[in-house]
Amino acid sequence: MLFARLAQVSQEVAAASARSRKIELLAELFRDAEPDDVPLVIPYLAGRLPQGRLGIGWRVLSERVEPSAEPRLGVRDVDAALTALGDVVGAGSQAERRRLVGELMAAATQDEQRFLIGLVTGEVRQGALDAVALEGLARATDAPPGDVRRAVMLAGGLQPVAQALLAGGPAALAEFRLTVRHPVQPMLAHSAGSVGEGLDKLGACAVEEKLDGIRVQVHRDGDEVRVFTRTLDDITDRLPEVTAAARELTSERFILDGEVVSLDDTGRPRAFQEVAGRVGSRVDVARAAEAVPVSAVFFDVLYVDGVDLLDLPFARRHERLALLVPEPMRVRRIVVEDAAEPEQRAAAQEFFDATVGRGHEGVVLKGLEAPYSAGRRGASWLKVKPVHTLDLVVLGAEWGHGRRTGKLSNLHLGARRGDGSFAMLGKTFKGLTDALLVWQTERLRELALGDDGHVVTVRPELVVEIAYDGLQRSTRYPAGVTLRFARVIRYREDKTPEQADTVETVLAAHPALDG
Repeated sequence: MLFARLAQVSQEVAAASARSRKIELLAELFRDAEPDDVPLVIPYLAGRLPQGRLGIGWRVLSERVEPSAEPRLGVRDVDAALTALGDVVGAGSQAERRRLVGELMAAATQDEQRFLIGLVTGEVRQGALDAVALEGLARATDAPPGDVRRAVMLAGGLQPVAQALLAGGPAALAEFRLTVRHPVQPMLAHSAGSVGEGLDKLGACAVEEKLDGIRVQVHRDGDEVRVFTRTLDDITDRLPEVTAAARELTSERFILDGEVVSLDDTGRPRAFQEVAGRVGSRVDVARAAEAVPVSAVFFDVLYVDGVDLLDLPFARRHERLALLVPEPMRVRRIVVEDAAEPEQRAAAQEFFDATVGRGHEGVVLKGLEAPYSAGRRGASWLKVKPVHTLDLVVLGAEWGHGRRTGKLSNLHLGARRGDGSFAMLGKTFKGLTDALLVWQTERLRELALGDDGHVVTVRPELVVEIAYDGLQRSTRYPAGVTLRFARVIRYREDKTPEQADTVETVLAAHPALDG
């Protein structure tokens, strides 16, 4: 498939407001695609590079290269070029990257150049997400969407299912089954604004702790245990404690869903980044385990002793979980049988308050009748977290791509220091409506101090209210921390920069990260 076709569809999907139109555009694309194109087409549409971050700076990408007059790049040509870029290391690497980028851009048309820049910088956000691509694939192959969705769940991703469907048609879906040692995508939760809101939506439900750790799926087949992350990476060798715990359970064949956490000497959870660093450690596992001991806590079971439990109601799955996993290895929970009953609602709120008081993220409300919808944000799981907000100052913004071309998009956010200067805490483009993008572009251009073609630096005068999930340590930012999952709530033109939050205030709200 020509890369130009992909760039065109990306642009058309970005411009389409109706979901039905997006699906039809993607269906047409899949009808034209070869099975071997799919592993590239799907991540490119979602704005992901199979190679991950390439470390190519904006200065290199912004160098003017005369575009090709005619499209001649295939998607696999682009993949080969990006792989070559990712492999460049050592002395002279900067010059070699510049040469390779120049060659790739010279072979691309103007529209392809724009799409490539968006992919490399992470600015492709046109709404062609996996859920829409899944429906487009089903339409292109005349396969039942429910069957495609289940196959994707069992395969752990859309790409292998798409390849099988395009090569063999709907009959190929039968090859995707739940089996031990083959991870499936985890079920995800939507957000609710409060415990009460969640109860009103779900009715009878379980209210469980939401732990701030690493999501894991643990598979045991006899003596063999495998541990997979939320993104289905195998991290078994890094977590000997989890492997040992799984071998102590009575069943010899199962798939469990849970979280890896680490508690300090007082029983409070260590910062997420400590756990992430421990799980990410590939060398000297014994020393890492001594410094940051971890344990697995489980909340669901998908398979036991040859029986697929995915379609069972959550209440039944938990019964099987309780038979297999001892209570200390299960998340704390309460069950609300009658969501309208005042005492039960009060108990659910008290459970939330106590969970947050112990240092955890919040709670997840889970409908008792819900099956396990792997890989989806099902309406039957609702997460509730405390709302953290800050008033921060805009220090700059990045020019957008795709739908946001010509708009200042990704905001650089700062908190006040004691000397009156500002320390950058992170970036966000989330929460910005089209109308707000137009307004903020005009306003920030009025405050502009400089524009390097990528970032517009501005006078620190505009205050914005930001919601965020927490902090994590970061050596990239001057305060040593950065915001997690920051999103814009509103601009606060009623506030001056002197009324914005300080670095000290931010750190004081998260004492585990102070120092």
